[in-house]
Amino acid sequence: MAGRSDEILQKLLSARNSAAGEELSTRSEAVSRQFLGVQYRANTLIGSAEHPEELVVELEGVDCFTYADYVEALKRSDDREQFIDSLIEVRYKDGVVGFRNRKHFFTDWSAATPAIATDVTAELSAKSVAVTKHLNRKDSGGMYLPGLPEVSRQVAFIPGADVDDTVVEALRTGDYIGAYADDGGLDVTHVGIFVDTPDGPVIRNASSLRANNKVVDEPLFDYVRTIPGIVVLRPTQ
Repeated sequence: MAGRSDEILQKLLSARNSAAGEELSTRSEAVSRQFLGVQYRANTLIGSAEHPEELVVELEGVDCFTYADYVEALKRSDDREQFIDSLIEVRYKDGVVGFRNRKHFFTDWSAATPAIATDVTAELSAKSVAVTKHLNRKDSGGMYLPGLPEVSRQVAFIPGADVDDTVVEALRTGDYIGAYADDGGLDVTHVGIFVDTPDGPVIRNASSLRANNKVVDEPLFDYVRTIPGIVVLRPTQ
């Protein structure tokens, strides 16, 4: 672990364990809240088709995907060793730390076995749309991740204009919300965590926007108006 990450991990585990007996949504909110204000930091993971993968734990700075990784792994752990094991399970297929095994796409969480989350998008709205994606292959040509194959997958999303009160009422705190990608080679462009707060529904996310550049809570409806639609994965535990 880099820098102060080991010290930070102990504080995160303490917060998680304080909520261990609570419902899943309460546990998710308690853990994800600890990251509010943490700096946005991209490209912290190490590994490519040419360079060996390393298991990175960087808690001083997160991007939207590593933030989701850490929250999900923490929810499943009560000590440091279990956290490492859970992070490997969440981030990689078949428990193998490797670039080709990394779950590079949001919907890998629901497509891999065992599933980390269930795709509930189509259940939330009759207006959901299913699209066959060719993940990793850019519409403009070439691959997003050289050295990895193209993956054909049907991805359902709810158009932004159709994310209404009924949809939001069916969401649960702790659901993972992906910003649907128009490009056929991506499923989503951003990921956050749904939280039903006393002040209204928000998406808790590691924002790269210059005005934020950290983990923040953004009003969900304001955010949804800026994206094509949402993909919703519900954690299995």
